[in-house]
Amino acid sequence: MTTGEMGFKSPERRRAPRYHCRVVLEIEWGSARLKARTYDISASGMFIEAEDVLWVGAGFRARLAADSPLWLECFVARVEPGRGMGVTVELRGEQDQRQYHALLAKVAAGQ
Repeated sequence: MTTGEMGFKSPERRRAPRYHCRVVLEIEWGSARLKARTYDISASGMFIEAEDVLWVGAGFRARLAADSPLWLECFVARVEPGRGMGVTVELRGEQDQRQYHALLAKVAAGQ
C-alpha cells in the first residue's frame, strides 16, 4: 500500500504557488527544436507536457508563446515518463523578469 492509498500526502516542497496554465512553447536544445506546452507555472518553474523529455539536470532554452514571446533558460528538475518534466526557470534580463511576472499575475488573476 502506498502513502497515497493510506490517505497520507507527501509534504509539499514547492515554495511558490503554481497556477494551471496552458501555453505553447518551443524547446531549443542544441540544434533540436521540440514542441511542448505548459501544464502549470510558478515564479520558479513550470511543468512542461512533452512527448520528448530530457534528463534531470539538462539545460535548454524555451520560447514561451505568451502575448509577446519570452525566452527562458530552463533546467530539468524531475521527469515523469509519458507525461513531461518539471523545470526550474532562470530569467536573465530585467525585461524578461517583468514579462514573466506579468504573465504570472495574469494567470493568477484568472484562477
